[in-house]
Amino acid sequence: MSRPKGKINAVCQNKDCGFYRRETGKDIVKRGHNTAGHQRYYCNHCSKYLVETKGTPLYQRKISERKIKAICKELVEKKGVRAISRTHHINKNTVCSLLDDLANHALQMSKYLVHDLDFETYEVDEILTMVKKNKKNLSRKQIASLDRARQQLQLA
Repeated sequence: MSRPKGKINAVCQNKDCGFYRRETGKDIVKRGHNTAGHQRYYCNHCSKYLVETKGTPLYQRKISERKIKAICKELVEKKGVRAISRTHHINKNTVCSLLDDLANHALQMSKYLVHDLDFETYEVDEILTMVKKNKKNLSRKQIASLDRARQQLQLA
């Protein structure tokens, strides 16, 4: 007798699929992990692969969540981009790219850092301040997103 199939919370993220973001009738199975260690899924309706992190700042990152958490901790400590890249043996452009994604997804990322990675709200506020300070060429949209995220943190 085979073991029962586990519940899969993922939904299809392909906009062309008839079961795009629908819970009922979906036919999604687990298909391994990507290079960062995130679970990959396969939609049997549209024959596409999907990852649980799509639409988040962690999507298409080749570094693990643990390393991203360590980088964020060092950003809280106001360590420089080059110093972080030296200590973690990654390219400084990777750290800058992470800072850009933090700016673009500030509200989502602050919720993720507080709830999933167990950061304190003051630590996330420090990260957002660091991102705003270090990125002098942020667009107005990114600055507004950072300000909204900081206001949400202060309300929580």
